[in-house]
Amino acid sequence: MDSLATDSEDWSRARAGDRNAFALLVDRHEDRLFRRAVRVLTTREDAKDAVAIAFFELWRHRAAVRLVDGSPLPWLLTTVVHAARNLERSTRRYRVALSGIRPENVPAPRTPDESGVLAALRRLSRREQEVLVLVVLEEYSEAETAVALGIPAGTVKSRLARAKARLRTDMEGLV
Repeated sequence: MDSLATDSEDWSRARAGDRNAFALLVDRHEDRLFRRAVRVLTTREDAKDAVAIAFFELWRHRAAVRLVDGSPLPWLLTTVVHAARNLERSTRRYRVALSGIRPENVPAPRTPDESGVLAALRRLSRREQEVLVLVVLEEYSEAETAVALGIPAGTVKSRLARAKARLRTDMEGLV
């Protein structure tokens, strides 16, 4: 029996609520979905999560999912890519949020700064430093930075402009 005919039969039973038939679909397609998710994500653990999300969504929306040539595989492939992208965005947001957290009473690491650049950066306000790091060094857009910091986009622009102007003034004295 070919895979499509089996998919169609198992899907009919799964739509009716047969968990065993759904488990057969999971067993049949999870490796392919995992390979697809790994291409989109940077970690294998996130790829596993994306596959789990895709199957969860398939079960949740089983009454509305349309088959292609008798198989839910195309729907699953599309869903796993969407789940993977959502996971990647979430991970990026968490990294940005966590990068600004430092335990209290723990000084920032110090290294010799012969050029004076780090000293000039330290003279900026904490808010200006946050914006400058995210936009210039981490290459986030101003809109993404605004969301990450929970401030309006206009505030990001003004803090960035102030930070650049101060750095320019400080650096002119060093050159």
